[in-house]
Parts: sequence; structure tokens; C-alpha cells
Amino acid sequence: MDVEAEKSAGGGTVQSPQEHATTPGLSRYQTFLFAITCAMAVANVYFAQPLLESMAASLSVSPGTIGVVVTATQAGYAVGLLFIVPLGDLLNRKGLILTQMLLSAAALCAVGLAQDWGMLLGAMVLVGLMAVVVQVVVAYAATLASPEQRGEAIGTVTSGVVLGILLARFVSGAVADLAGWRGVYFVSAALMISMALVLYRTMPASTKPPAKGSYLQLLRSVLQLYLTEPTLRVRGTFALLIFAAFSVLWTAMVLPLSAPPLSLSHTQIGLFGLAGVAGALAAARAGRLADQGLGNRTTGIALVLLTVSWLPTAFVESSLLAMVIGVVLLDFAVQAVHVTNQSLIFAARPDAQSRLVGAYMTFYSVGSGLGAIAATYTYAHFGWVAVCLLGAAFSGTALLYWLYLQMTSR
Repeated sequence: MDVEAEKSAGGGTVQSPQEHATTPGLSRYQTFLFAITCAMAVANVYFAQPLLESMAASLSVSPGTIGVVVTATQAGYAVGLLFIVPLGDLLNRKGLILTQMLLSAAALCAVGLAQDWGMLLGAMVLVGLMAVVVQVVVAYAATLASPEQRGEAIGTVTSGVVLGILLARFVSGAVADLAGWRGVYFVSAALMISMALVLYRTMPASTKPPAKGSYLQLLRSVLQLYLTEPTLRVRGTFALLIFAAFSVLWTAMVLPLSAPPLSLSHTQIGLFGLAGVAGALAAARAGRLADQGLGNRTTGIALVLLTVSWLPTAFVESSLLAMVIGVVLLDFAVQAVHVTNQSLIFAARPDAQSRLVGAYMTFYSVGSGLGAIAATYTYAHFGWVAVCLLGAAFSGTALLYWLYLQMTSR
């Protein structure tokens, strides 16, 4: 990958005169609604993480196996990224978003009603499958935004994604303490239906989709993007590694926090998510930096912070403050890289927003699933320090890859 080419791509989004003429811009109110929608939808993927122990006890599943719940959700998410998100370039995006939200509500009810291990896993796959509405919304926001506001708009909407991920743990923990883990999913289903009604009345009408042809041709063009877009391959590799590290922390941290001597409640564990609000702040700022051509530098600094974050995290059993510091650093770094990644790939191909985000987020989903199952296995067999070493290994690999790109671009 030519890093200088990537920097150039990050300097702004190039659009044809025709596309620019039909892009009125994205209002703050519309951006806010998109951010809230993304927060609610992505939260569905992460509700389970603070609830793993309760789920395991309820369904008689071993602690070392329960992490498969997170992996199943990510598997559904990966399938949706490949087969549903690209439809945003072919179908009416407003109709696609509303349909996904209603189907998501149905899948959430199925999780709440699950009475055995197999039904729970199947329902979780469906939850992940429908949660990709997040990426359809992100691509739609990028399409509606004017060229000069695109990076900032993506950053703002992604801030909603970050807040959804972080607040999911707090909300699910608090609701579970009051109404059990099943109540979390019933409440979320009701909220998804309510938000769908709000969007039905307020969301801008969809512009004409840029892609033509059949669904199979659309999917084939997604595969071609992996071959023809070097920015997608590089940024996708970063996404796989950073979200593997992210998932290692957030999947496994509930285990030492809920076990003696700490023995924290679901609500107390969920509060750690609030410490990661710094990630949301990084998200919007990173989008503006990418618009200014500083995406590559932002990536390098963030990856250093990501690798360093595992040092204080390793001291969770002796210092909760150290854990908070590690969480803040990790979330800040991950989201800064993530927003930079999206800004750069959207700039590379403005005519393929949905297909690009679907292709890119497949790397994210693979990394998240890998991190989840590796984290629970590592903790069950080797303990918390080994989990931190695992996360540091993913983070350090991403940093080494970034350094390699700097050396080979000279």
C-alpha cells in the first residue's frame, strides 16, 4: 500500500460535479437521529457481554463456552455485512433501514424467549444479522453529507456507535439487575420499534441508488473491491486487529470483575463502559483530521496508545483506577483508528458507499469474533494477565504493520 496515496485520499472526498450538485448536505438534526439509531442498533450486539455469567447459569452452559454467544452474534453480523449492507447501493435505503429495524425487534424478542442453548445461539445470529443496519445508516449519512462535511459527519454518527457500544454494557447490567437478562432484550425490542416509527416520519427520502444490475452482480462487485482497492485492504487489516483487541477486553473483563475478590454487580461492571466515552470524543475529531489529510499520523499515534493501554489494564485485581485508565486509552485509540479508516475508504470510492462499508466491516466482525472466543478461552485456562498479553499482541501487531507501511512507502 502506498501510504502517500492513502494520505492523499484522506485529504478530502472527491466527487463528480453531478454528485456534488445532488448532495445538499446533512443537517445537525438528521445527523443526531442517525447517531441515536446507530447507538441503539449496535447496542444489541454488545448487550450480552456483561450478561455472560447469568446466561451461562440460566441455560446450564459452562463459563468457558458461553463466549460463543458473542461469537455467534458476530458471525451473524459478518453475514449481514456481506449480503445485506451492499443492498444500500441497490435498493431504497430508507425502506431497507426501516425493515431491518423491525426484523431486529423480532430477533431480540426471540433471544428473550430462548429456553435452550441452541435457540439462544440461533436468535443471537439473527440479532447480529439485523444489527448491520448500523452500516447502512453510516453509508447513507456519508451519501447525504456534502463533500466538505463527510468526514465530520461520519465521525459524529460513529460517535453514536461508540456510545451505543459503551452504554450497552451499563444499560444491560442495570436492567438485568432489575428484570433479569431476558428483560434486556425485550426492552431493546420495544425501543427499536419506537425508533423505527420516528425515522419513518423524519428520515429523508432515499436518493436514487448508484448501483445497477442484479443482486448477484452487486455481490460480485463487493468481492472486486477487495482486489481493486488497496486502501480497503490496508484499513481492513487495521480493523481486524484493533477490534480483536477491543473484543478481548470487553468480552473477558466481566469475568475477573464479577469473581472474588471484586465480586462487582452487573450495574457496577456496566459503569466501566462510561469510562470509554473518550472513544466517542475521539471519533468525531478523527473524522476532521482525516478530512485534513492527517489520517495516517492519527493512526500511528492511536496504535501506540492502544498497545500501551494493556499495561494498566493488567492490574485490575489490585487497582480499579488502573483498569479505568486502560479502558479510556483503549476506547480512544480504537475509535480514532476506526473513524479514520472509514473516512479514507469512503474518500477512495464515493460511488460505492454501502459496498465499501460492508466489505470493510467484515474485517471488523472477524476480528471481534476472534477476540471474543480467544479471550474467554484464555481467561478460563491461563487467567487475566494472559488475556492482557493476548490483547497486547493484537495491538502490537497492528502497530508493527503500520510501521511496516511507513518503511515500504519511502
